[in-house]
Amino acid sequence: GSEAGSGAEAEADVDAGADADAAAGSETGADADAGAEGTAEPAAGAQETPALSEAQAELAAQKIERERIARRKAEREAPVEAGAKLSGKAADLLAAVRAVESGTKPSAVYFDEAPAAPRKAPAAPPPPRPVAPAAVAAPAPSADTVEAVRAVLARGGAPEALAAPAAAALGEDAAGQLTENPWRLLALPAVRPAQADGFARALLGPEAGPGDERRTTVLVGWLLAQAGLKGHTALEAPVLEKALAQYGVPDPAEALERAVAEGSVLVFHEPLGPPVGGGAEDAEDAEQPVRLLVGLEGAAMAEESLADGLARLAAGTFDAPGGWERAAGSAPSPSAAGLIRAVAGHGLVTHTGGEAARAEPVALAAAARELGLRVCVAAHAPGGGPDPVTVAGLLSGAEGPGRDADGQFALDLLVVLDAPQLDVETAAALVESVPDGARLVLSGDPGVLGSAGAGRVFADVLAARTCPQSVSRAPDPGPLGELVSGIGIGELNQVDAPGKEVVIVPVKDAGEAVHRAVQLVAESVPRAFGIPADQVQVITPGHGGSAGTRALNAALKERLNPGPGRFGGFDPGDRVVHVPSPGRALAARVVSADAEGLHLDRAGARVVVPKELVESQVRHGWAVTAHQAVGTRWPAVVVVLPGDAAQALSRDWVYTAFGRGERHLSVVHGVDQALPHAVAEVPAKPRTTRLTGLLTALAAAGAQQPE
Repeated sequence: GSEAGSGAEAEADVDAGADADAAAGSETGADADAGAEGTAEPAAGAQETPALSEAQAELAAQKIERERIARRKAEREAPVEAGAKLSGKAADLLAAVRAVESGTKPSAVYFDEAPAAPRKAPAAPPPPRPVAPAAVAAPAPSADTVEAVRAVLARGGAPEALAAPAAAALGEDAAGQLTENPWRLLALPAVRPAQADGFARALLGPEAGPGDERRTTVLVGWLLAQAGLKGHTALEAPVLEKALAQYGVPDPAEALERAVAEGSVLVFHEPLGPPVGGGAEDAEDAEQPVRLLVGLEGAAMAEESLADGLARLAAGTFDAPGGWERAAGSAPSPSAAGLIRAVAGHGLVTHTGGEAARAEPVALAAAARELGLRVCVAAHAPGGGPDPVTVAGLLSGAEGPGRDADGQFALDLLVVLDAPQLDVETAAALVESVPDGARLVLSGDPGVLGSAGAGRVFADVLAARTCPQSVSRAPDPGPLGELVSGIGIGELNQVDAPGKEVVIVPVKDAGEAVHRAVQLVAESVPRAFGIPADQVQVITPGHGGSAGTRALNAALKERLNPGPGRFGGFDPGDRVVHVPSPGRALAARVVSADAEGLHLDRAGARVVVPKELVESQVRHGWAVTAHQAVGTRWPAVVVVLPGDAAQALSRDWVYTAFGRGERHLSVVHGVDQALPHAVAEVPAKPRTTRLTGLLTALAAAGAQQPE
């Protein structure tokens, strides 16, 4: 909300490289940890770059969106200067791209004086917000377009391998755009401004200076896109100006003003508390303290659409039939009864609690079905709810009740579990699809890691306090529940675990950590608890490093399913993670491969990953990151904390990782005092968002309207 994401914390996030979790960057570019562990891919706004191929089309689109947002903001007396879409990203040497992908730093080149480059992260921005069940993929660029781009890249000394991605990102006029503004190559993933500067200097010569208007305009959008990868939907203007200065822009304030004037970014004035100055007699002279926020159009429009949709649902009125009270009276717990009563008379309700509290929205759904309502319960990951429905499957139309003639969900009650995993794009798509007269319940554990995409939807809705909030009183049971509950309030307590529900395994170095993790999965846990090795999940902070997912998966494969990796590094029987889109990590097992691609068994469903997508969408899955593990639980979990992971730890990371085990947790511990320090002193990283302010403004405006 308003309080999240100011000062130095946001400055570090803007660079998208200082995060210790970046050690977990995706080597393939399609990581489930998108936005939290990662690469330099553009966020929601950047995805729209191909639409801006011609200046006139860009200006026309800007004008339309300016008018649209201005009208909406004027209605709420919140001034907005709107614009259009972000330009792009850049590239130079294939070696630099490979360096980013492998988790190492690209060399500093030219004007890049900013902090070191990120290791690697998510892949693509969140999916578009559909109103219809399916989205049509953009057509592939023509061979002529790719060839023209290849020629421009060759003149600038960039690798030819970037021609097809650049053509796809920038559209049919990609060659012309790159010739006119080489920095638009920043639309490509895993490329930094340093490489863009080198490419521009090769094409433009001395004209390519750090204050070039073409460079600064693109850089403003790129920085905002990087901030989106860290969860921000906007940045405070001073933070953005400081980031521009770190990249050598001589006059950051002027560069930002120019980007605003050209419509490349949107500007928002967010009120900060009541007006100050002036007495009761001259209230008109009082000044309204505000903070100036800058954002990209994609996230801004999603956040505003989401706020409007949530306010629409919250304003719904219901004549609750007596059956609701009877259902509450027979609820399995007082907390479940409270949730049922809240939903009976309201269109929007939040529900918070730990793992044990998930039974309460399930009880609500059962009661609503008995009352004859059409109900859907959607979770973040498969198996996370009573129905085999995921949020992604619901939006695509592949799962759930489907849509009515108006394109909205054919239901009366939608319960969304794992609500902290909703980013603004996904949440806006969901809310837009909930029909008038239906109810929406957002349920989740506020202590877990946040969404892979931009925004902190659940936390912002809770902070706005514009709808009923049902708080579960159900404690998570047993030693594991006691341990995780303590972590949630910043305490790492020793718990009494007579059944060895929690075991600490100290190690001296990363090599020993890998050895002990393999031993636990293959021998110790199965022998002590009767849990098969394929039901034991390893969780570690990052993908890279000597005890990251890559190293652990290599060792676990050698022990549990050795083979030559004849299917692009995979063999039948391998445990894998399928990442069909950023933020979605789906456990699967390799079955076979043929000309169509890699055949996977995903919870009994057969999935074929096309050959060209295997490298970017599939990785071994014996070991995953905590971001990939959110929304899923296993009978036993082994959390590996090598010494080099100390900087990656935070309270929400530990809370999430330790809470994935149902019966047993082993902690391979090599971080000494960094673990209790992270739990006690390192809260979740703040995110700059606008949703809380938008919701409170809408609620205030609604309260002032005459009945």
